[in-house]
Amino acid sequence: MQSVEQDPAANYLVFNQVKKTYDQKTLVVKDFSLTVAKGEFITLLGPSGSGKSTVLMMLAGFESVTSGDISVDGVSITRTAPYHRNIGMVFQSYALFPHMTIAENLAYPLQIRKKSKAEIKDRVKEYLALIEMQDFGGRYPGQLSGGQRQRVALARALIFEPSLVLMDEPLGALDKKLREQMQYEITRLHETIGFTVIYVTHDQTEALSMSDRIAVFNAGVVQQCATPAELYERPANAFVADFIGENNFIAGTVERLEGITAMVTVPSGEQVKAQAADGIQAGQATRLSVRPEKLFILPTSHAYDNHMKAKFVTRHYVGDFIRYYFELADGSEINVKVLNDSAAPTFNEGDQAEIVWLLGDCFAYPA
Repeated sequence: MQSVEQDPAANYLVFNQVKKTYDQKTLVVKDFSLTVAKGEFITLLGPSGSGKSTVLMMLAGFESVTSGDISVDGVSITRTAPYHRNIGMVFQSYALFPHMTIAENLAYPLQIRKKSKAEIKDRVKEYLALIEMQDFGGRYPGQLSGGQRQRVALARALIFEPSLVLMDEPLGALDKKLREQMQYEITRLHETIGFTVIYVTHDQTEALSMSDRIAVFNAGVVQQCATPAELYERPANAFVADFIGENNFIAGTVERLEGITAMVTVPSGEQVKAQAADGIQAGQATRLSVRPEKLFILPTSHAYDNHMKAKFVTRHYVGDFIRYYFELADGSEINVKVLNDSAAPTFNEGDQAEIVWLLGDCFAYPA
């Protein structure tokens, strides 16, 4: 096992080369290493089957670790039984006891830990206030809305002051508006109490808005682990660029490298500049990555590094913005997001336009 740094708070939770296989053949998680600081909010993000939930289940103790080690506060928990790990969990299904009142649901984790009646009463009152449900203690789960039930499930996971709180797609069953409200509630409680969170989701917007850092999974391997801003603005590879937010990919060939800038020729014969990703070489086929909101349509009042001619196809009205679709010389499409205001341009199908963008907003990845 690699040595742990001296600051225990910065190395509160450590995954060290954790691997999970089934039947010695099917690799689910490959050499996963991650260090989490005390009080940090980490999201494991990725498509279905990418390994993120398996990591969470190994941390909870519901899945065994094939090799590697998991430690909390300097102590290995790899072989510790789940009920001895002092971990709180919040599930998509709420998992509340339907025959118990809300107060009884909150009291249950304290009762099994042999807390005194006075402490249980005070703690239940405190956590009902924390989730702003002071008047709901006598109700049953079936009498609450989905959002209220999820707030109770969150309070029950926190009330016994666990070392970690694990959340597995906790908002997946809620509608969009309620989901956004609960994102705010979880973030508010995290900032108020300061508990350490490992959060699993496949919803990139949820991950970007809630997390201190995000680990992006694909096929059992972490592609990149970084802050939301770094993941969005500087994706490490084409998978991350495609999975996080929206992206346009433009085919091209790297003509030459000028430091960290790749000079790329696109199918129309035009040459554009992009930031060269690791491993990119002159003469190599490339995929240029540039986000729709980083593209602009001439005329514009600013100067841009890159210009490309394109043919207007259609536009979609989305409310606060308008999405324009253009066809490039090779028949591929790109889309441009433009704020819905009086300056939004109008085109007829087949009209020629010039699309522009900055070097710093474009990345060249191996094709």
